[in-house]
Amino acid sequence: MANPDPGSNIDPHARWRFLRDVIYFQLKLILGNLQNFLLLPVSIGAAVMDLVMKSSTGREGERFYWVLRWGRHTDEMIDIYSAIGGYEHEGEPDRGGAMKAQYTVDSVLARIEGVIVREYEKGGTAASVKGAVDKAIDEMQAKTGTAGDRANAIIRTATDKLRDKIDKPPQP
Repeated sequence: MANPDPGSNIDPHARWRFLRDVIYFQLKLILGNLQNFLLLPVSIGAAVMDLVMKSSTGREGERFYWVLRWGRHTDEMIDIYSAIGGYEHEGEPDRGGAMKAQYTVDSVLARIEGVIVREYEKGGTAASVKGAVDKAIDEMQAKTGTAGDRANAIIRTATDKLRDKIDKPPQP
C-alpha cells in the first residue's frame, strides 16, 4: 500500500482492518436483527406455555428463562461490538485469552479471513486487486485532504458562532 509519507510508522494494513471491521459489524447487525426477530415470538410462546402448562420441575417461568439464557448465549456469540475492543486496545494482547469459543461469529469470520489472507500472501489476483484499491483510496484521500480541512474549518466556525449565540442571549 502506498503511504503518503513512506518514512512514517503508519500500519500498512490498518485500512484493511478498518474495512474488515465495517463488514463484520454489518454482518453482526444482520445476525443480531435475525436473532431478535426470532426471539420475539419464541419468548412470547415460552411465556404463554409457562402460564398455561406446569413445568416438569415446578419452577415458574422455566421455559421463558431458558429462552432468555439462550438469547444471552447467542448475544455473546455474535458479540456485535467486538471491534471496539481491538481498536481501543490496539497492540495489547487479547483479553479474552485462548479459551475463546470456537463458534462465535468472530472465530468463524477469523477462519474465513485466514483463508483469504493465505491466498493473498500467495500473490496473484488478490494482491493486485488490493494494490489497485489501496492506490485508488490513497489518491482519493490526497485529493480530498484540503477540501476536508476546509469543511472542518467551516464546521468549527459554525459551531463557534452557534455556541456564542447560546452563551450570549439576545440583548433587548
